[in-house]
Amino acid sequence: MNINMNQTVNTDEDHILWLLLRQANTAIIRTRHKELSKYDLTPIEAGVLFILMTSGNDATPAEVSRRLFREHHTVGALLGRMEKRGLITRIKDSNRKNIWKVSVTKKGDNAYRQSIIRESIHEAFSVLSDKEHKQLESSLRKLRDHAFKQLVNQPTIPFP
Repeated sequence: MNINMNQTVNTDEDHILWLLLRQANTAIIRTRHKELSKYDLTPIEAGVLFILMTSGNDATPAEVSRRLFREHHTVGALLGRMEKRGLITRIKDSNRKNIWKVSVTKKGDNAYRQSIIRESIHEAFSVLSDKEHKQLESSLRKLRDHAFKQLVNQPTIPFP
């Protein structure tokens, strides 16, 4: 069977949507990175600070991993870098010796307060009408939840 690759590439609508989603995601992350660089933060660090602040400043590395949908060892390395920079502290749980609790320092709190402005994100989505915004949110939740169901033993992500 002879497959015309140009025809296949141009007619695979799901693949085109996937590419557009990836490109939009990458572009928005880059603008967010540029915005956060003024505060010496990355988008993932801002995400960690958000998780810690919204969890009562008492999360475990495993909880952070689940909410970011990242591997535990990757988040462990990230938390180590953030701790060295004075943004967070990791303290052993007094009740369970093998559990660590992560909390935000004063420096981390200041960085978090700067990161919640999110002008780049608001600007990116300003091109959508209210109806389009709601439809995109609904569609993305549907795609995310369906993709998670396809993964073996992966719970639905609790964020956002």
